[in-house]
This record gives sequence, structure tokens and C-alpha cells, in this order.
Amino acid sequence: MTSAAPFVVRPAGTADVRRIHELLEPFVQKRILLGKDLVVLYGSVQQFVVAEADGEVIGCGALHVMWEDLGEIRTLIVHDEWLHHGVGRAIVETLEERARELGVSRLFCLTFEVDFFTRRGFSPIGEQVVDPDVYSQLVRSPDEGVAEFLDLAHVKPNTLGNTRMLKHL
Repeated sequence: MTSAAPFVVRPAGTADVRRIHELLEPFVQKRILLGKDLVVLYGSVQQFVVAEADGEVIGCGALHVMWEDLGEIRTLIVHDEWLHHGVGRAIVETLEERARELGVSRLFCLTFEVDFFTRRGFSPIGEQVVDPDVYSQLVRSPDEGVAEFLDLAHVKPNTLGNTRMLKHL
């Protein structure tokens, strides 16, 4: 594979799920990202976009809507050979556009890649980023990403070393 070839970012389809899972697995082993079973990935495939070059998926990312004005960029992965070639930026820009189309005005991420997301306009956040009424609704969600956004105690082991960041679109 040559990283000089052009790439495209497109909505993911079910045929991409196994490759997304392959891209994710090394980061799960390093405890950088949470693992996702294939059934979970298939169930959320509509949230994903993939970057593709020469017919091969080289990166992915997902937009998960958490509330009427709030979404999360999650599972952002770029194959090592494609790092620093604009793939991650293109995926984030595509997800931001999808967020705007859906009416989302704030995007959250939980990341070790603080510099990357800072360059995309994200800023570190504290704990109080939603009002108490929204918090009382979000806390009911079974989604681990929502629990991470809320900084709930039971997900603290998942978030150690990560930075919670937010961007206003």
C-alpha cells in the first residue's frame, strides 16, 4: 500500500464492518479504545464513515448523537501507514458535516490525541457541560460513551489518561 494514493471518505456499509473491527483491534489491545463486538459494529454501521484508498479501508470514525444538540465523535482510527496524510482530518470534517445536517451544534470526544483535536477546534472540558435536566436524561443511557461524556465513576477505568473535549459547530 502506498500512502501517496488519493483516498475518499464515504458512509460505511455492512461490507466494511469486519475491516473496521480489524482496524480497532490493535487499539483495544493497547487499551486506547474500548472493544466493540461485531454485532455492535453492525448495529451502529450507519454512524460510521470510512476512508478508502485503492478499494481498502484505511480509516474510520463514527458520529453518535447523544442529545438534541450534542454528538460524539468516536472510534476514530487511521491505519499507521496513512497517519499525517490528512485522513483523520477528512474523517472528522465529514462527521462534523453530518452532525450539522442532523442539527447537532456541539461535538464531544474522549481522546489521547489532544493536539489533533485542538487543531480541529476542540477544547478540553470540565464536568458541567449540560444542564441538570439533560443530565438526568443522559444518565439513563446504557451507552458507555454517554457515561464517559458524563464522567461517571463506573467508566473511570476506561477514561484514565484521556481528555474530554468539546467543539461548538
